[in-house]
Amino acid sequence: MKIAVYPGSFDPITNGHLDIIRRGSKVFDKIIVAVLINVEKKHLFDIDERVELIKKVTSDIENVEVVSFDGLLVNFLKERNINVILKGIRTTCDFEYEMQMAIINKELNNDIETICMMSSPEYLHISSSNVKQIAEFNGSIERLVPKEILQNVIDKIKV
Repeated sequence: MKIAVYPGSFDPITNGHLDIIRRGSKVFDKIIVAVLINVEKKHLFDIDERVELIKKVTSDIENVEVVSFDGLLVNFLKERNINVILKGIRTTCDFEYEMQMAIINKELNNDIETICMMSSPEYLHISSSNVKQIAEFNGSIERLVPKEILQNVIDKIKV
């Protein structure tokens, strides 16, 4: 069984993230969406909320599992005996960052491979950061996040 881990903070999950998960689920037998716990970063949604939102929008994809983790990604992979990381790439900036991360992960564990999936053109402009900023200023985010969680994001921003 070929399993890939798709790591990130997903704060919140966007249509771009969901696109990578859906497409990845057709390439791999299983996708584990690994939501990073980063206590040093201020998140809009706490870790349990992020996991639940992702589960909500991926409930129709049978081969997707959503979990949280902290620490090094390579340790998470080793604990689960997985050696593939799936990453989404929108821009050349993403590529440069992900290439550095892939090299670091390879340095830490030579068995790990990073597979980069290019973003679909309609999602190139979407990031969790710009979703939060647009929502904060009462802009429409309905084409940026899955419809199942649109109200969750709007309600959280208004708090």
